[in-house]
Order: sequence, then structure tokens, then C-alpha cells
Amino acid sequence: MSFPQHRPRRLRTTPAMRRLTAEYRLDPAELILPAFVREGITEPNPLTSMPGVVQHTMDSLKKAAAEAVELGVGGIMLFGIPAERDAVGSAGTDPNGILNRGIAAVREEVGDDLVIMSDVCLDEFTDHGHCGVLDENGVVDNDSTLEIYGRMAVEQARAGAHVLGPSGMMDGQIAVIRHALDTAGYQDVSLFAYAAKYASAFYGPFREAVDSQLKGDRRTYQMEAANRREALLEVELDLEEGADMVMVKPAMSYLDVLADVAAMSPVPVGAYQISGEYAMIEAAAANGWIDRRRAIEESVLGIKRAGANMILTYWATELAAWLKESK
Repeated sequence: MSFPQHRPRRLRTTPAMRRLTAEYRLDPAELILPAFVREGITEPNPLTSMPGVVQHTMDSLKKAAAEAVELGVGGIMLFGIPAERDAVGSAGTDPNGILNRGIAAVREEVGDDLVIMSDVCLDEFTDHGHCGVLDENGVVDNDSTLEIYGRMAVEQARAGAHVLGPSGMMDGQIAVIRHALDTAGYQDVSLFAYAAKYASAFYGPFREAVDSQLKGDRRTYQMEAANRREALLEVELDLEEGADMVMVKPAMSYLDVLADVAAMSPVPVGAYQISGEYAMIEAAAANGWIDRRRAIEESVLGIKRAGANMILTYWATELAAWLKESK
């Protein structure tokens, strides 16, 4: 009886052998921690749909950033939850708004030791929960929204953000924000474009995290789940407008899109492991249905394998600690 000379199982015999021959490895520097800071609370507020994630006070946010630095995490993406909202998201452009104060606090705490990123979008700040201002018919007004995004971006840069993450999926947002930043003297602030952001059912827990006021959905401006080629068009447009990095969001159900983008992008590519992905794994693990640590590691490694250079994940610091202990 003859057997093939090459037997892949030889490279799986021991943990050391599997580690040696692994094609992909995770590193804490590739991880980005999404973090929420809420106005008007005195203690961190746990999220019921995302066990282990909280809405931060300013003090707990600074501690989370310092922990991320200690563990070698690459970046932090900040979201703000204001005490008051209005139709045009005024708290987002207010220099003393909660997000801008959070950026300043983290920058003061960690300086340049952590890449400080912030969300440029109105959904957390509007009383209707949409990512832009509405016209008289209740439809998101793309161009009016862009003007506000430009002002938001300048305030976030002034507060100390290294990277801005325009996530609203307005047409032309990268060009407008880049122009606003350059005009204000913030040429060194980078843009991490949410280039292929899909209208997903898996954003549910995030709605709790930012106390979203949204009624309805965002399908008129976020991408349709059925569309794959369209993602490349969105990425190409953002690159033409000056994006320094591009993102695919969500990660889990869109690994094919992520692989497509990674294959064509001349700039670093990120992917966001979103709230619903986090919540499902945590819920299944809590019920004893899956091995929590292995599921977390496998899910994030899958995103890396699909082509992501950077991964936004709510497990960033915990995963970084595991990676550190395994070395």
C-alpha cells in the first residue's frame, strides 16, 4: 500500500509544532478597543447586552486607556453619549461635549503611547438617532450633514485625536472632512474611513451602548447586505477622497468583503467585530455551549486571516493579556 509522502498531520502533532507552523498570528498592536464615555454618570455603567463592557466615566475611561497601553493594544476608538440631544447633534460639535472631553482626557492620560481614534458621526448626538440631519421630509440630508461632519472633525482633532473614524456613510464625507482638517491646520490627523459599512441586524447591542434614539433603520445610507462588488466602489471612492485607512463593518458576516478589500487596498485595512458578534459569543459561552476563550481567539484570528491589518474588538485588552501571557 502506498501513501503520499506529504502528510499535513505531521505539522499538527504538538502545540509547539502547531505554533511554529502557524500561518497567521495575532498581536496586541493590531487590536483597537472601542470605548464609550457617558455624560452625567459617577460610576461605570455595565451594559446588559454586552457583559463585560461598560459606559465609562471620565476616570474609568482614562484607566481603560492606560490598561490598553500597558498591554500593548494598538488603539482606542471613542464614542460619546451626551446628556442632551437635539435634531442637529449639537453636542457633537461642542468643544466641551462629552466626546471631545473624553478625547482630551485620554490624550492627557496616555499621550502618543496609544493611537486615539474617535467616531465622526451624529447618531449618538441626535434626538432621532440618525447619522445625519433630516430634511423636511424626514430623510437624511447628505450635504447638510457633511458640513456638520467637517466641524465635528476639527473639534475632535483639536481635542487630541490622532485618527478620526467617519462612520456615517454619507457620500463625499472623506473629502469634506479632509478639507476641513487641512484648512484648520490638522494635516497630520489621519482618516480611518468606514468605507464598507453595512446595514446590519447585529448592531443591536450597540444601540444600548450609545442609548440610541433611532426608530426605523439606516438602509438608505448604509450598505445592503446582498452587495459585494459595491463595497469595492465605496472603498475606491474613499481612497480617491483621501482616506488613510479603510474599514469593513461588520466583520463576521462580511469576511468575503474584507478579503476583497484587503486584496485591492493600497492602505491599511481594518475590520470591526461588532456588538452583536461579541454578544452572541458571550451568551453562548455563559450557557456553556462553547469554550469562551477559544471562540474569542478563533473569531478574531478569522478576521486577521481574511486580511485585516487592524481589528476593532471589545475583547482587545483581554485578548492582549492572553497574548502577552502566552509569550
